[in-house]
Formats: sequence, structure tokens, C-alpha cells
Amino acid sequence: MTAIAVLGSTNMDLVAYVARAPERGETVTGREFRTIPGGKGANQAIAAARAGGEVLMIGAVGDDAYGTRLRAELEHAGVETDLLHTAEGPSGTAHIVVDDTGSNAIVVIPGANGTVHTLGHGEMAAIAEADLLLLQLELPLPAVVEGARMAHAQGVRTILTPSPVQPLPDELFDNVDLLIPNEHEAAALSGKTEPHAAAEILLRHVPEVVVTLGSKGCLYAARGSETVHFPAPEVTAVDTTGAGDTFVGALAVALGEGRAVPEALAWASIAAALCVQKPGASTSMPYRTEIDAA
Repeated sequence: MTAIAVLGSTNMDLVAYVARAPERGETVTGREFRTIPGGKGANQAIAAARAGGEVLMIGAVGDDAYGTRLRAELEHAGVETDLLHTAEGPSGTAHIVVDDTGSNAIVVIPGANGTVHTLGHGEMAAIAEADLLLLQLELPLPAVVEGARMAHAQGVRTILTPSPVQPLPDELFDNVDLLIPNEHEAAALSGKTEPHAAAEILLRHVPEVVVTLGSKGCLYAARGSETVHFPAPEVTAVDTTGAGDTFVGALAVALGEGRAVPEALAWASIAAALCVQKPGASTSMPYRTEIDAA
């Protein structure tokens, strides 16, 4: 079983479902509201666990009711939470509007996630013992860099989802093996709006890049090879929240199992396609048996 450490955020998603998102200064009436455990780190951890990985979560929740529920949701999914610390104050939240096309807009409030500025001996040891490390950018950047540096030094394959996108220091790029931005993040990091061109620029910083393109699939680029487009399964999206995290979690499991890149990307794309056909993020992520049967 693939051992995966996830250093990342744990948020409660506060999700409003509407026919269309409001314009600036406008109020619209929604049809439904849900509180759903999420956060990019926790989402990737749950996705990887459901896909068959042995997953450890590193991060923090608050000492509020959300924190209790977030920890319980991770444990229910089979994610180890010994290194998910409880901080004083509120847990992180994500305020999400989902429209009838399944598209979303998100505002993240870090809460307890913002307390993770550095890693202790236990966190460092857990990263060193993993097969893969999954990183995102919803924790303070110094902790992300520290985790990547430890993983690289120990030969642990490191996968970074650069979201929410921000300028990244060379020290982080130098310790990342695989970068997985969506097309908007790839454009912001590279200065190129065309995904192929963006991927080529990003290869100057990291050995491998996967640019996710939503319903259009993804691009895979590696140094010394031609960029390849992999289409996504055709499905009707209900809610795209968490689809990218589902893709990353499933891909990490597939790569950890030694699958070839085309097979791993196809398997991860199936997982993401299953996710978007249900509402919510963590609640919609498929199990390994569902991915294999699709």
C-alpha cells in the first residue's frame, strides 16, 4: 500500500447552491446550504485514502465544533490524524458558491491552518517515512517549503498543487518533483495563457507538470519529452468542488503503485469524473472499487 503524507489545510466548506452566482453588489436567493468537511489538504487525503492509499494528515484544526467534525471525517475515511494538531481558536473555513453549471467561487479563511508555520520532529519523521508527500498552498508558505525540503532530502516524491496561486520561491520549486496546477494557476505562474506554453515554462522549474483542464482533461509535460494531452471522461457535472483534489489524491496512489503515467492519469481522471457527478467535495469522492468499475 502506498504511504502518503499530506501537509495541508483542513477547512469546513460552507456551501451555497444557487442558479447563478451573484454579480458584484447583487443579492440572489439560493436553494440549499450545506456544511461539508473540506480544505485542499484534507480533500486530497480523503481522496487518496478512498483510492487505496495509507494516508497521514499533517496540519491543524481549531478547538471548535468544526474541528471536532473535521477530525472525525478524516478518521472515518481511514486517514491517520495523530499529527493533525488542535489550535486555539476557529478552524479554517471555505465559503463556496456553486451555480447550476457546477462551477464554483471560493473564499478561504485560514483559521487554525494559519498557525502551521513550522514543522516539528514528528512531522519531519512522518514525511521522511512516506512514499509521497502532497502539498498545497493553504498553509503558511514557510511550512510548505520546510516539508518539501525534507521530502526531497529523503528521496520522497513530492507533488505540489499551487493553490491558491501565489509567487513561489526557487527553494520550493527546487524541491518539487511534480507540479499540478489548473490552467489558471499555470498561467499565473508562467505568464503564458496557453496551457502547452505554460507547461513548457514551468518545466524550467520542476521535472514534471500536469496542467488540469477541467472537462477538457489534462496535459502532461516532462523534461526531454513532448507534452501529451489526455482527455477526460464525458460526464454531466453537478458540482466541480473537490474534483482537482480528487484527481491529485488518486494520481498519487496510482503513481505510488508504480503505474505508468498514462495509466495513472487515466485512472485519476475517472476518479475526478465520478466526483463531479455528486454535490460536495469530500462527500463526493469515489472509493477504489468505484474507480476500478467505471
